[in-house]
Amino acid sequence: MKLYYAPGSCSIGTHVILEEIGKPYQSHEVNLAGGEQFSEAFKQINPKSKVPVMILDDGTSLTEWIAIAGYLAVTNPEANLLPQDPLDWARATEYMVHCNCTMHSHGFARIRRAERFTPSGDEDDEETVRGQGRRIFNDGFALMDEVLEGREWLLNHYSIADAALFYVSFWADVRGAATMPPNVAAHYARMKSRPAVQRALAIEGFA
Repeated sequence: MKLYYAPGSCSIGTHVILEEIGKPYQSHEVNLAGGEQFSEAFKQINPKSKVPVMILDDGTSLTEWIAIAGYLAVTNPEANLLPQDPLDWARATEYMVHCNCTMHSHGFARIRRAERFTPSGDEDDEETVRGQGRRIFNDGFALMDEVLEGREWLLNHYSIADAALFYVSFWADVRGAATMPPNVAAHYARMKSRPAVQRALAIEGFA
């Protein structure tokens, strides 16, 4: 397998999952700032021009964070990263969607790339969009904080859902996107103590 990633992007969560599994894989850093994601070579791998992208052993590509996380968990059951109980499985998906699709795509994207949501180009409009993003991001953390009340992980055991929460928490920490509420901050600290997370951070240059 081969992971196409950009340092500090959501693909850091994918790196965490791969390191938890512990099987050999390759990594290729994509130069987003240089526009590599828009090159014809990269578009052959992912026409969506974004990371992460996983090249599977048969040479096909798999895109979208939740799809890649789910595939890795299902094909490596010995890692115990996805619950067998149908409701717990649904909860894991629920939390991943919340982090990836709401906090990330609707919250953080507005904070970091406000111009995408303000075609007028007006700076005041951009600041309004950033404010909307911060509210979405903080509201997302508030919900995750409630889920974590009285527990170490989002489910009864560590899962791929925790990797999703980790990467948005990483943005709060390193990118200054928000202040983590207490339970989320404690979860982030537990994540950073895991050897797999430490290896993932080192691979992406944040150790």
